[in-house]
Amino acid sequence: MNIARFSINAPVTTWIVMLVCLFGGIWGFFSLGRLEDPAFTIKTAVVVTHYPGASADQVMIEVTEPLEAAIQGMGQVERITSSSRPGVSRIDVEIRPTYDGTELPEVWAELRNKVEDAQLRLPQGARTPIVNDSFGDVFGVFFAVTAEGFNDAEKHDLARFLRREILAVDGVANVELMGLPEEAIYVEPDIALMKNQNISPAAILNALASSNSVAPAGSLRQDGNKVRIQTPEGSDSVDEIAALSIGVGGEVLNLVDIADVSRGRRVDPGVIIRHDGLDAFTLGIAGLASENIVEVGNRIDARLAELQAEIPVGAKLHPIYQQHIVVDEASTAFLWNLAMSVAIVVVVLGLFMGPRAAIVVGATLLLTVVGTLLFMAIFSIEMERISLGALIIAMGMLVDNAIVVAEGMQTAMLRGKSSRDAATEATAKTQIPLLGATVIGIMAFAGIGLSPDATGEFLFSLFAVIAISLLLSWVLAVTATPLLGHYFFKVGHADNADAYSGPLFRMFAWSLRLALKLRWLVVAGLLVVTVGCYYGFTHVKQQFFPNSNTPLFFVHYTMPQGTAINTTAEQMAVLEEWLLEREEVVDVATFVGQGATRFLLTYASEPSNSGYGHLVIRTQSEPQIAALRAELDAYAAEVMTDGEFRSARLVFGPGSGAQIQARISGKDPEVLRDLADQVMTAMTGATPNALLPRTNWREQELVLTPNYVTERAQTAGVTRDDVANLFNFATEGVTAGVYRESDRQLPIIVRTNPDAGLSVMDQVVATPTGAVLPVEQVIDGFSLEAQNTLIQRRNRVPTITVGVDVPVGFTAAQVFAELRQQVEDIPMPPGYKMEWGGEHEDSAKANESLGRQLPIALLIMVLISILLFNALRQPLIIWLLVPMSVNGVAFWLLLTGVPFSFTALLGLLSLSGMLIKNGIVLVEEIDLVRAEGVALDQAIVDASVSRLRPVALAAATTILGMIPLLTDPFFVSMAITIMGGLAFASVLTLVAAPVFYAIFFKKDEKRRLAALAA
Repeated sequence: MNIARFSINAPVTTWIVMLVCLFGGIWGFFSLGRLEDPAFTIKTAVVVTHYPGASADQVMIEVTEPLEAAIQGMGQVERITSSSRPGVSRIDVEIRPTYDGTELPEVWAELRNKVEDAQLRLPQGARTPIVNDSFGDVFGVFFAVTAEGFNDAEKHDLARFLRREILAVDGVANVELMGLPEEAIYVEPDIALMKNQNISPAAILNALASSNSVAPAGSLRQDGNKVRIQTPEGSDSVDEIAALSIGVGGEVLNLVDIADVSRGRRVDPGVIIRHDGLDAFTLGIAGLASENIVEVGNRIDARLAELQAEIPVGAKLHPIYQQHIVVDEASTAFLWNLAMSVAIVVVVLGLFMGPRAAIVVGATLLLTVVGTLLFMAIFSIEMERISLGALIIAMGMLVDNAIVVAEGMQTAMLRGKSSRDAATEATAKTQIPLLGATVIGIMAFAGIGLSPDATGEFLFSLFAVIAISLLLSWVLAVTATPLLGHYFFKVGHADNADAYSGPLFRMFAWSLRLALKLRWLVVAGLLVVTVGCYYGFTHVKQQFFPNSNTPLFFVHYTMPQGTAINTTAEQMAVLEEWLLEREEVVDVATFVGQGATRFLLTYASEPSNSGYGHLVIRTQSEPQIAALRAELDAYAAEVMTDGEFRSARLVFGPGSGAQIQARISGKDPEVLRDLADQVMTAMTGATPNALLPRTNWREQELVLTPNYVTERAQTAGVTRDDVANLFNFATEGVTAGVYRESDRQLPIIVRTNPDAGLSVMDQVVATPTGAVLPVEQVIDGFSLEAQNTLIQRRNRVPTITVGVDVPVGFTAAQVFAELRQQVEDIPMPPGYKMEWGGEHEDSAKANESLGRQLPIALLIMVLISILLFNALRQPLIIWLLVPMSVNGVAFWLLLTGVPFSFTALLGLLSLSGMLIKNGIVLVEEIDLVRAEGVALDQAIVDASVSRLRPVALAAATTILGMIPLLTDPFFVSMAITIMGGLAFASVLTLVAAPVFYAIFFKKDEKRRLAALAA
């Protein structure tokens, strides 16, 4: 039985389907999880190993290399990158993108085992490697906390209180604190007294080491019970530490007699954070992946409101980023855009098909959209940027199915047929072609959504939503549309005038007959236009991902390698002061020493570097950023001359440091630096648009090396380690133990008083006999040399990366094209190679991922089109149109100046699907008319005229429905691609396809006419 006739004969069944879609969609809308971006697993773990006292080169050879060698043995590893700094090794382990999130725990367990095994080969003095597999956690609710008038201990108490309370909120996965004051207990001996009393630093260190330790004390058994003996209480105050006794030469001295004991902040903390110029720490809150971030964020806000009475006066929480608010606003705005698009579709249909058809098609479209939300809830597909965009991308194909059925049914009923017969006629000849075309439209996106890598994971919701919505649109087009048409369409008379006798149809028929007569001229014209547009497309700006519309932008400021963190903080204060005087600036968050906590999935935090400063600047609105950023860049060029300043917009896609990067790999650091200099010279010489050339090895640092006099030192029994410890004591201080305060452990640092005016050569060193000697007796001055203090490696090969930025208003692809050849012309010595990174690499990877799956999808699409016609010529006609679909796209992108971004590529795929779909239905219609014995040219004209209204209306509704997206920075390039491309694609469908059909079937027509003549 025909599906359409059944839907009218069994209305209860059809109404059940419709009501399930309607009310199920409403339920789905309120129960769907909401995210900013699709849930995406960052498949990277970080292994950090401390090796105090070692140079960067020693760290690389003795720590980084053996760990990398062990990790490389894992088959799951895609890439290993590392940085070796004095005393610290950091290894980033990136897992192959084909492993999904469910497999990662097992991978991380194997990684830990590999690192643990390799630890046995690490040198003495290297600490236990730390494996951080939560590197990719996103703390989307991000606060800066200021507490004016609070001492450091009180700030820690406040942070502990807030973390404890927020962790108890339902849906919160983790809370991360950063930037809390780093305190220490400083013991500063009097060097003169130490010399007089013959007290070595080692004696003080030994006394402090056990002052607050925790060790088992055993237990007693009494009357059958076991009573545990607790370790004696240690020094629990600064005064008690000062009162510690030290035995020297048979005498006992109190520590306070020879040293000052005080509590204070670390001189060189790991990170300094300020908010609007005030000292602050940050509170990053991550929600569970399975939770709706909007609901979790609202619960966090509600809990913080409840806690206001318990939070001490003077403590304030300042939001830096609130993902739940951004998601809620973005989702609401996008849903309004979607509603406006549906409304525009209905209005256009009402104007050109009448109000009844508008109601029928509009209702079907509404049911399709809300029904899609139902299935999204069933399959746990969250409402986020990509899944919502998929609904817009599919809009043209969604409305087309209903228009084809409604138009065919309405036309048949106007000729006097009953609603049942009209529905049967309309769907009998279109339901299979529409289904095949719908599946082809879905397969156009299969290469993206089914890709077994990171791209597929990120864009799976795109494919899933398009597949659900398109299949549902076909089901409703052959069920709900006929039933609604049965209720709303009127039956006409059999002698009614031809439905296609209007002036528009007559004009189109005349134009098409002319095109058929001049078919080869039309083909030549299409070929010229296509070649011209492909040439024009080479001049279209290329962009991977557009800038975000969130009113945030960043500042990165890097001072010379080795700059003290406090010096960097002073420089950042200059920028803060200037920014806070601007009316358009809402707030400024400052991070010195490293980047912020990952508060966005696409935010990449800079690793630790005392010379690095970072600003997160919020403006009142996104349009204000451009002017403010330009003025800030100009101001920084005048006053921030001691370092490298650059501002950057927040982008929708992943960040990868500099927009244009060239990586050079080889063994010799000196050769690498020389090649890097050549690359920077080539980049800046090729174009003035290559800004801020830099390398990720930064500058070399000056290093002092004591000249250890082996003969004298060994005679005195003083080792190299003794000398190193002495200079550590004289400068930064030696950690002797810990001071326990609740759950905190403050280091006890023994050092020379920095205000004593002593030089490192004024120190004394202890001999094994207990005597002390001036250090100058065991060293012969210092040697000064420049060293690499930041060595980067990629897959175990030293690799230096040269990066440049591009001016505002330019895309990375534009500037890359200007400098690429000059850089590639630089000769590489044997054993060295250069490869491109940055946006070029990211875009190439995404396109490569798409390209790997696309041939399979294309093969399936071609096979479906062949099976639909059981022939080859008809599918060939349709596929000849596809390369021409880019024509309108190139013209409109060039006209508007909008770059062709990754979202535009998705729009182009959608456009191809719509073009193929219209072509299938048109060619099928021509075949049906020809089967009735109509002459070729007349059959082509009659079939094309009957398809004019559905094709034109589908195009018009889709194009106008894209208008709300023109203000959305993420989807604007996609909207222009579909709007411009579909306008031209409609011409292709209605003119080019008939002309190709006439050419391909001309011989068949001659044979038919010859047979009739015989």
